[in-house]
Amino acid sequence: MSTVNSHEHHYAHHFKNADHEFVTSKQGIWLFMVTEILMFGGLFVAFFIYHAMYPEMFAEGAKQLDWRMGFTNTLVLIFSSFTMALGIHYIQKGDARKATWNLSATILCGAIFMVIKYFEYTHKFHLGFFPGKYLDVARVGAEHANLGLYFGFYYCMTGLHGIHVLTGMSLIVWVLFRHLRGDFNPHYYTPVEGVGIFWHIVDLVWIFLFPLLYLVG
Repeated sequence: MSTVNSHEHHYAHHFKNADHEFVTSKQGIWLFMVTEILMFGGLFVAFFIYHAMYPEMFAEGAKQLDWRMGFTNTLVLIFSSFTMALGIHYIQKGDARKATWNLSATILCGAIFMVIKYFEYTHKFHLGFFPGKYLDVARVGAEHANLGLYFGFYYCMTGLHGIHVLTGMSLIVWVLFRHLRGDFNPHYYTPVEGVGIFWHIVDLVWIFLFPLLYLVG
């Protein structure tokens, strides 16, 4: 953790050394991710409570989703975690070319995920499946008048997750730019490691969202 571009890495004055800076930075990222998990955890708890109250309504809502699109997005994000891990690995090994390809592939996977969500959202809007009171009950032929509650959870949870995917993509673009500039090497890759942790947690959240929303019925 001591060099950048063959020069000494000048860690902040309040750290003992570069290794101390690296470990502390990772701990800070994990602490931040705990708050993210707590935020999604609150939504999960609310989802479980209302699902227990209206199981038939939630089953009806899940039937309106295309599980194949959700499953495709799951595979895309799992693969993106793999490429992100490889990107970090190759930076640690000093293989800049392979690191560039894998970081770029991760960004591409994120874009594919968002494009699929775009088509899902627009299709649902076209059919009249809006959240809460905005659900067009007569138009969609809903069996349950409060079906909008399910779609409220759907749009809130997947929309919040989508914002995190876009944020993660932006961060990966940032570390890719710095990587191409030569800021990282086997001795210094702290920002890449931190962004990787964020991306893996975002992917993990989707692995929970997919069965809850698409297969709940």
